Amino acid sequence: MKNRNTVNASSAWNETIKLFRGGMPLRRHWANFRYYDCSFTGSEAVDYLHDLLRCNYNFGPEVTRYQTLQLLRKFLKAHVIEDIKGRHGTEDFEDNGHLYRFPTQSPLKSFPTRPLLRDSSDLPRLIRWDDYEELPQQENIAPMKSAVLTSDLWNKRHSVAIGDVHECKLIRRKEITTKQVGHIWKSMTVAHLQRVLGLKSLDGVLNPTHVNGKHIVHNVFSVNKAGIVILDNKAEDMPYWVVSAMKCLANWPNSTETKQPVYPGFERDVLRTVADYFQRLKEPLLTFHLYEVFVNILSLLQEQQVATEALQVSCLLLPPPNRRQLQLLLRLMARASQNPHLPPLNDALTTRTLMVQMFSHCVLGSVDEMDLDELLATKLVTFMMEHHSTIFQVPSKLRSQVEEHLSHLKRVQIKYAGSDTDFSASPAFCKQISRVVSEEQQVIGTQTPLQELLEGLIADKELPAKDKRKRLKQFQKLYPDVYHNRFPTEESKAAVIPEKAPRLKPHFMFFSLKKPFQPFQRSWSFRA
Repeated sequence: MKNRNTVNASSAWNETIKLFRGGMPLRRHWANFRYYDCSFTGSEAVDYLHDLLRCNYNFGPEVTRYQTLQLLRKFLKAHVIEDIKGRHGTEDFEDNGHLYRFPTQSPLKSFPTRPLLRDSSDLPRLIRWDDYEELPQQENIAPMKSAVLTSDLWNKRHSVAIGDVHECKLIRRKEITTKQVGHIWKSMTVAHLQRVLGLKSLDGVLNPTHVNGKHIVHNVFSVNKAGIVILDNKAEDMPYWVVSAMKCLANWPNSTETKQPVYPGFERDVLRTVADYFQRLKEPLLTFHLYEVFVNILSLLQEQQVATEALQVSCLLLPPPNRRQLQLLLRLMARASQNPHLPPLNDALTTRTLMVQMFSHCVLGSVDEMDLDELLATKLVTFMMEHHSTIFQVPSKLRSQVEEHLSHLKRVQIKYAGSDTDFSASPAFCKQISRVVSEEQQVIGTQTPLQELLEGLIADKELPAKDKRKRLKQFQKLYPDVYHNRFPTEESKAAVIPEKAPRLKPHFMFFSLKKPFQPFQRSWSFRA
């Protein structure tokens, strides 16, 4: 995981180092009967960095002094700082009068950058109405031959444009399976997440194979009136005693979940029971696979609406048991923090700070220990706790798009007689191609059949000349570019298209009454 650090986590690490090196007061210190310029004590570093982190938007006021000390220990191991004798990595940073200094070389890490989205056209194309069936991924099957577009077939396919509408019938589409519904929700949810995050690609952020369409559908529809996920398998739910303890704290002092007598410090024991369960989880509630997705959301927290929508979409990707536990935990944390009747749960920390510090690493974490894991988790969990009532709602825009797509698949179609051709047949295989190749194929795939159609009309000897001119005129109106490429001049047109037959105009010969009567004569002359 370390070689796949996200842009946001990497930037936060380097930014923190720059601020710390640029602002940390340096002065002369005496130790062992000698002085050291440009140095600082461990306690001075903890004091300064703690204030710096609490005022920084990436971390916030929830950062504790102990977390600051842990970060300085990471700084020492990463050679961001060194002790006054130049040692680092093996020594442990202490919050005391021991002297430290900054090394001469740059401690900043270089990370691969990911360009932000600039053009909406770079987004992946949403699935079309006829894409809901999954095609077999077999490239060893020969592609099907395309049908030859003859003049008669062209008449049938363009009957409306010609003005001669053929007989039609209603065709109802196939029933959509549960698997296909999950596939559609997965495709459109991932595409929506990419747009919200503003990324050009989700490479290195989310592996689509780790996204389960069934989980998304379950998280959307299998919920109670409060919007909390209902599990089909009760064995996947939290133990009853954990749920009872959480309800006890969330509804304090009006909870009826416990029948045990309340004694001084009872509420602290209840909290410890809940904390023991979540701290023993094998994986954080946001899962290891989605770690980088949620770290990317950290950069959006200043824009509350955008960050909330990003969390709404991301939480849909969670397995239903994780989503249920996370929602109940955040609700407990929020209610306990705002409950004035709940006794203090810690002598040194406020209930709000205690909740965040106690459960943040149970919510967000990576497989391998990251540089700023604990601080980033604290920031994200604080935001999620404050907005827990909205981040578990399904984004209305995403839901309407999917529902509209599904309803279109279920609508009936009008099919005209003669339209059952190989043009509607699905390909034998599909293969992902580049955008440039796709555009080229669109042009070629459109022009070539039309050119063949035009040549077919020209070469059709059974079609009467009058009908042929009519069809060619309609073709010129519908596809002027193809027509002009075939007939760039009037001479080229006259060479292959028969001219209209000349019309005969009658010419009458008048006779004089003075002359003997002669039979009426009529001659014909041609008029162009």
